[in-house]
Amino acid sequence: MNRNFTAFCAAMLAFAIMLVICGGFWIRDTAFSFAQTDNNESLVKSVYLTFDDGPSDRVTPKILDVLAEENVKATFFIIGKQAESRKYILERQFKEGHTIAVHSYTHKYGEIYSSPESLIKDIDLCNKVIKSVTGGYSSIYRFPGGSFGLSEKLVSAVSAHGMRYVDWNASVRDAEICNPTPAQLYQSAVTTASKTENVVLLAHDSTTKTATAEALKNIIKYFKAEGYIFEAF
Repeated sequence: MNRNFTAFCAAMLAFAIMLVICGGFWIRDTAFSFAQTDNNESLVKSVYLTFDDGPSDRVTPKILDVLAEENVKATFFIIGKQAESRKYILERQFKEGHTIAVHSYTHKYGEIYSSPESLIKDIDLCNKVIKSVTGGYSSIYRFPGGSFGLSEKLVSAVSAHGMRYVDWNASVRDAEICNPTPAQLYQSAVTTASKTENVVLLAHDSTTKTATAEALKNIIKYFKAEGYIFEAF
């Protein structure tokens, strides 16, 4: 055994001992990280409710009503083209303390992902709609369909543009289940978030997602009962 390898082993052993003593841990998602290292404090579990593909006249106000009743903040990843004729909904979201973030302007995958330049153009068009209501641009982004499997050029272009992209690690599956019941969406949220300390829950507030609005109160009550703190990006 050579001296370099022996030194490496000793360093790794020291690092492992330090982790045990400090009680440190690091939870990593594909798009963001959480850290907590003080073993004198109990772990704070957090849940981020996120809604894609809105706003819609039919569903978004119902979701906002539930969030207001439960005193919970959420993040809305909007489609700019839809929002242009529904700025009154964005105004309500902003006034009630929710985060309005960029999802896309057109939501047309073929156009958006044809090049890094097209992707950034789409982001900027959506952000102009957000600024017209909030007075500022958003730095929070969600790739249509998520960042999973996208080319490094596209992902890097978003980061270089000053955007923080956010994926998810749990879902109500309202875009997967055909004609879901509120009970099915509730069960999906509970199951996919199981044993996850920091949950980013994917849901949708587009016009066909009435069951999502109907399931939301019970979903919120579940996370409250489990000791989660609600956060927005």
